[in-house]
Order: sequence, then structure tokens, then C-alpha cells
Amino acid sequence: MALRIDQDHSRFKQIVRGKIKQNLKKYVQQGEMLGKKGKDFISIPVPFIDVPHFKHGSRQGGVGQGDGEPGDAIGQGQPQPGDGSGKAGEGEGQHVLEVDVSLEELAQILAEELQLPNIEHKGTEKIVTTRIKYTGINTVGPQALRHFKRTYREALKRSIAMGTYNPDFPVIVPIREDVRYRTYKLENLPETNAVIIYMMDVSGSMGDEQKEIVRIESFWLDTWLRHQYKGLETRYVIHDAVAREVDRETFFHTRESGGTMISSAYKLCRDIIKADYPSSSWNIYPFHFSDGDNWSADDTRQCIEILKSDMLPAVNQFAYGQVESPYGSGQFIKDLREQLGDSEKVALSEIADKDGIYGSIKDFLGKGR
Repeated sequence: MALRIDQDHSRFKQIVRGKIKQNLKKYVQQGEMLGKKGKDFISIPVPFIDVPHFKHGSRQGGVGQGDGEPGDAIGQGQPQPGDGSGKAGEGEGQHVLEVDVSLEELAQILAEELQLPNIEHKGTEKIVTTRIKYTGINTVGPQALRHFKRTYREALKRSIAMGTYNPDFPVIVPIREDVRYRTYKLENLPETNAVIIYMMDVSGSMGDEQKEIVRIESFWLDTWLRHQYKGLETRYVIHDAVAREVDRETFFHTRESGGTMISSAYKLCRDIIKADYPSSSWNIYPFHFSDGDNWSADDTRQCIEILKSDMLPAVNQFAYGQVESPYGSGQFIKDLREQLGDSEKVALSEIADKDGIYGSIKDFLGKGR
């Protein structure tokens, strides 16, 4: 029976996985889904899965609802009138089932659908972490590692073997020979680390809709990169004419009214990398989102110079996403394409609306860098 339940559960998971893949593009666009995100799981509404239930025929009665004789047909009674109010609907309701999907599995589904290659980690140095691994049970050890269940089991076995166990008064008192302790060893685990540095224009031309697109896309970028790296740090930089580092909440909910100098963000990003993330041991991913407006052509030239001389040699990939805005000129991505479009370390994407997020993720992650 247990094996059959496991088989049924496995089949149900495969059905759910298939439904998620079928509707992945729709889920990618849904910002409200991110509000149901936990530490390791996210709740996804999966439609069109029938929840098992009993269904009565159109006529009820007979056996089970009164007297019956052998040979009587089941379910041939008269239907009972209801006592509800209001107008009844004619169609069958749509079943929507919320399922918890691990972020790890969500990343795998994303990779399968977008055909994302695994990232080739750069650098030869590794960050090593130490982990305690419990390996067995011993009769000696510190009290902090005493194994209660194994100790109780040994005491119970001894009590039964000696004939002192009384089921009417089942008091088990362990003695010194019954006590068992966990044993462990320390493992050194190489851990390749990565950092994402998000930069976003928060000037007046970047509205709430544009920020929502950035918020949704950043979730999927985070999900994929956490699948690729054991350790992932995230930093946030906002800018108008001046750049500053902020927390995640401030990043997505700040709106300024000043002008735009993109070079201020690139300078701050460069300084963060130099101070905290040596390129020999960190995989570095700057992502910049803007509507394409910049203060001047001179500032754009300065941005390109910073990218060429300081950032691109140090990072795995620099990604720029241009979110369409009715107030933005959209010129910046054209300048980047002209100057850096041939670089393997540069990924550029234009995001017209939420429908464009799906393709933008492929633009950013499709190189496997």
C-alpha cells in the first residue's frame, strides 16, 4: 500500500510539473505570485487539475437512502429540492489548486523551457566551508550529542530481555550501558560563490509599472543563479543623477524626480566589486535596468569606458535591461550595442512590458556565463 501511495504521489508531482511547464510563460509575468514565496518554496496556482471527489448521479435515492430489495437499481430515486437562494450557474467551475514548488525545481523547469545552459564558473579559487556530518552511533560521547531515541530503545530491549518490563506500568529507566551518542566528522566543502549587483534608474521617468517588471524579472534571475551557485549575495544600487546603495525594499519602492546620470551607478558598482568581491574567487553579475534616458552623450561615453576598462574584465557578465517607458528616449541600449554589442560578456535586452520578461530572461541567461 505504501509503495502504491508513493507511486501515486510521484505521478501527481509529474502532472503538476507538466502543468507548470505548460503555463510557465504566464507564471513568469505574475507579480502576485512572488508574495507567496517562502524561504525554499513558492506557492503556484495550478489550474485544470481535477481534485478527486465523489460525484452523484442526476437521480438519487433507493438503496442507501431508504428501503430496498435485492436487484433494485442504485441511484434511481427522485432528486430532492434544494433550499438555496439565488440563480444557479450552468457550467462547471474551474479547479485551481495551489501547490508548493521548491525554488530548486522551479529553476530546473525554467532551464528546460528556456533551454538555459549551466553556467561555467570562472576563477580557480574556491571558498571552503566546514560542515558537520553525523556519521553514526557510539557508546561514548558528550551529553550534548546523546541520542534519546536510540538510548530509549536500548533500555527497552534490556528491560524486555531481563523480564522486568511491565506493560501496565511501562516505566523505562536507562542505565549507563544503554546510553548512545551521535558521532560526527567535519567536512570541508568547496563552495563557489557569486554576487548579483542590481542597479536601477529611479528617476521620474521610471514609473511603478517599470519597477514591477524589474521586480518580477529579478526573482527569476535570482532563482536561476541560486540554482547554479551554493552561495549567492545580492547588492542593490539606485540612481538618478547620483547613485547610492540601498536595501531590497528601498530598491523597488523608491522614486525620485531628478535627472539621470548612469555613470554614477557604474562607478559605485565598480567600487563595490573592488572592495568586496575579488574576481579570482567571485562570480560577479551586474544587472542594470533603465528606460534608456541618460543625461548626455558625454556621460554615456564615460559609462562605456568604465565598462571596458574596469567592469567587464572582472565580471562573468554585464546585463542591461531597457524597460520601455512613455517618457524615456531608449537611446542608451543603442549606444551599448554599437560599442559593446560584440562582447561575449555583455547581454542586452529590451523589455516592452510584462510579456517581454520571458524573452528577456533568455537574453540574460542564455549565454551560460
